Order: sequence, then structure tokens, then C-alpha cells
Amino acid sequence: MTSAHKDNLFRAESELIIDKRRKDKAEKNKRLGDPITLTGVPIDLHVRGKYAWLAENSHSARKVDLEASRTTRVFRGHGGPVTSLAFYAKPGEREVLITGSWDKTIKLWDTETKAVISSTLAHADFVKTLLVLPALNVLVSGSSDKSVRFWDLASVDAASPLQSLGSISSHTRPVESLSAYIETADDPHADTTYVLFTADSMGVIKVWRIRRDDAEMHPRVRAEPIDELVYHRTGINELVYGNGHVWTASTDESMQVHAYPPSEKQKIYPPITHRTAFKALLPLPIQPQLDAEEFPYLLGGSGDVFRVYDISSLDEPELVREVDGHWHDVTHLRLWLRKTQGGQGHEVWIVSAGLDGTLRKWKLSGTS
Repeated sequence: MTSAHKDNLFRAESELIIDKRRKDKAEKNKRLGDPITLTGVPIDLHVRGKYAWLAENSHSARKVDLEASRTTRVFRGHGGPVTSLAFYAKPGEREVLITGSWDKTIKLWDTETKAVISSTLAHADFVKTLLVLPALNVLVSGSSDKSVRFWDLASVDAASPLQSLGSISSHTRPVESLSAYIETADDPHADTTYVLFTADSMGVIKVWRIRRDDAEMHPRVRAEPIDELVYHRTGINELVYGNGHVWTASTDESMQVHAYPPSEKQKIYPPITHRTAFKALLPLPIQPQLDAEEFPYLLGGSGDVFRVYDISSLDEPELVREVDGHWHDVTHLRLWLRKTQGGQGHEVWIVSAGLDGTLRKWKLSGTS
């Protein structure tokens, strides 16, 4: 037998060992976290009220009642895995679900009837991430084609695709994650501007000042480059902005926190590391529903566990707990404020999603 055959045999045996370990763990952990078994693998996850909204590799988006542990709606119509979700509502109108897919399209859906409102061929490759800038009525999309594009949500027409408001093409790798915040202007009469972060699979974060220009015959978004951040050696799986900090999870086996905008006196915090890639993070101090002093925790999904760190001191984050509930990689962590039975308060829960095709629910604290 040639060495190539031996190598192939060795890899096959290794895969069998991994599969056996996962099968054993699946049996051991089958009831942990009150799991909700899905028909597909979750690729994106939002928690809104008592519902989890999922983008799945089953070519569909799904609405799940977390209390009842059952699916209430399935949105079918994409020709490939659904990768990303967003929501948008005009004042006085019903909220719209927005989905992006490997089929290169963006679709808008009526959340009640499941009807497709519009479908747009948005990119030359997979749509990877979506973000709504509500004050500008703009949808931002990032793609494997390395571009970021802007779409008009102010004049959605059921008979027409979304209108393009321009694009950014300065990334050299697929765009994986987006986040933004409204920039405070000194002039209260100035147009609303956002600071937008676009992160790619090489670990590069580009920063833009975004404003909408409706003065011309054809409206457009103007994107001014203002910064480039290179905190990681490899791809960024999740990026969120809050409380004056950029929070990132990366395949380089680290999570990092950096103050933004930067200052001359800012401290450089050490990265939080683990033995495998961080695919998900959840910084509780930036959740507006929570008291940052009461919940000074950063959660990170690494491999088939998620870890809880006390970040009361960002200089010395302390590992508080490791939750070993999934039998495959943890891909998303979200906050769920679960109403108490009397409806007078909330309990703080965490919802985790994994490549094992389950959602799991974990109580973090009592009534708040």
C-alpha cells in the first residue's frame, strides 16, 4: 500500500474517532439545555421577545417559540442555504423579515403571511451578512464576492427588486460581519451619519463614515473610509460594537476588545484565548436591557463549548464557567429575557445554537 493510501486511511480513522466521540457526547448531552432540534443547521440567529429567528442551511428561515419549543413559521423560497437575517419596519407599518442566501439574493418577507415582498439578485457570490441602518432606511449587505452593498428600504416595491444605493469594493477577502453605530454630530441639523465596521475572512476591519444623499435624482449612500483595524491574524466570525468598544471573535482562537474611537491614552487589553476558534461572542455589558455592573460577562463559543468570562476588569478577564452542552461547534450565543410566570419581571437566559442542529436554553440568573 502506498504512503498516500496510508495517509488516506489515517485520515479516515481519525474522522471515525471524531464521529464516535460526537455520537457519544450527543447521547450524553441529549437533554442538556432543553434542546430544540431543528431540521437544518443554524447559520444565523436572532432572539426577539420569546421567539428565535433562524437562518438555516435547509434553504429556509424559521421562527421558533422558545417557550413552547416549537416552530411557528417557516419561510421557504431561497435556492440555497439562508445565511443571514435582519428586520425592518417603517413607522406605523408591520415589520419585515430580510434574508440573505447562498443563492446570491436578498428577500423581504411579510412576517405574518410568509409572502415574499421582493427578491433582489444582490451579489455575484454568496450573501454572508446583513445589517439595517434604520435612521437612514438603508440595508447593508456583505458577500463572498468581497463587496459591501447598500440598498434602499425607503421605497420597497413588491413588484421590483431593491434599489441599489452604491457599494464598497476595498476588501480583498469575503466580508463576514457588519456592525455600526450612529455618530453624534456637533451640528443637530446635520444629516444622520453612521460609523460602519466591515470585517473580512482575513481579519481586516475597515471603518467607514456613512451618510445618505437624497439630493440628486438618484439617491445614494456616501461611504468615507476613516480607519482600518487589524486586531486578528485570521478571519473574524463575529463583530459587534457597543459601549465604546469593538468586540470580535476570530478563527485565530481569540476574542478581543478594543476601545473605539481610539485615543492616545487608551489601554490595550489582552486577548481572551482558547484552544479552538471562537465562532460566537455575546458581551452582556452592551445589552441595553441589562445592568452592566450586575452582568459583567463576556460569553464566547469555542469548539463545542461556550465559556463565560467575568470582565469586570478587561485587563484580567476571569473564566467563570465552561458550558459543555452541544456535541458540535457552538455558532451563536444570544440573550433571551424570559418573562416570569406572573409577567412582572424577567429571567436572564442564554440561547445557544450549534452545528449539532439544536438550540439550547440556559438560565443565567433569576428575576430582573
